[in-house]
Amino acid sequence: MRIIGGQWRRSLLPVADRPGLRPTPDRVRETLFNWLGQDLSGWRVVDAFAGSGALGFEAASRGAAEVLLLEQDPAIVASLNASRERLKAEMLRVQRSDAIAWLRAAPAASRELVLLDPPFAAGLTQPALAAAARVVVPGGFVYLEAGEPLPAELPPGLMLYRQGQASAVHFALLQSDRQKEETP
Repeated sequence: MRIIGGQWRRSLLPVADRPGLRPTPDRVRETLFNWLGQDLSGWRVVDAFAGSGALGFEAASRGAAEVLLLEQDPAIVASLNASRERLKAEMLRVQRSDAIAWLRAAPAASRELVLLDPPFAAGLTQPALAAAARVVVPGGFVYLEAGEPLPAELPPGLMLYRQGQASAVHFALLQSDRQKEETP
């Protein structure tokens, strides 16, 4: 798999042979980053359910200030760390963690972008969206990739920005509709 844009464009990312691991297709990643804009300078990003890390590395390649890849599988964590070291991606960290537990414990309104690509058959779409909704800053984005269309009922604080489908992959970009708190 190749990174498709930014400073590491055309750099290869290894993909571990693991059941259920399906990297986000190039066309879907290209669409997502066209929606977001190519320059993510200063953004704080979390790639929950990182897998191949393609989404997180794409964000880092486009200037994100801080990218955290969350992954439970120790072999995949080792592979992601090897890619981070090879690319000298200082802004990128890899953490072995349960993604939903991490999102639930993370500081509220602390990330401009939360990337969600949970295992399709695991039934994690709703809990992942609910956990991500509290982590994203007002006006920030949550990206969801799933094996079924976006749920009709979104968690409070999120609204649909854009959505698409590529083969069996449904993807949506949601935006936080919360307002910044006024300081007296």
